[in-house]
Amino acid sequence: AAGYLLSLPLSASTWGIMISLMIMNSGVGLAYGAMPALIMGSVPLSETAAANGFNTLMRSLGTSIGAAVIGAVLAQMTINFGGHTMASETGFHTALIIGAAVSLIALLIAAAIPRNTEPTPNEPRRVDESAAEPTDVMTA
Repeated sequence: AAGYLLSLPLSASTWGIMISLMIMNSGVGLAYGAMPALIMGSVPLSETAAANGFNTLMRSLGTSIGAAVIGAVLAQMTINFGGHTMASETGFHTALIIGAAVSLIALLIAAAIPRNTEPTPNEPRRVDESAAEPTDVMTA
């Protein structure tokens, strides 16, 4: 959220845009890297694949829906310049405000998630020895 909000006053210069994008992408990179570890520590061992798969699905849906919403905003807020239609600065500012709002909503949701300080117990698998078949093993 900080990167999105910081980009509003800094969007007049190339350096300002670069700094705000670095802040935004640093946060995204940290979240993408930490999420699988947080998930694996919060679910039973037998559910880690399903939980990480669900995380990947939600991340893909979020980026797809976000791109569609921002694309629609930029397509509606255009200007004509030299015979060409372009997205306006107001459109980009609106897109950044939407990004900041979604980030703040995600922060509130994340803050409401109960914290589990104890690791999830992973019970060892029990092997039914009566179902195991003896095998002939040759020893040298």
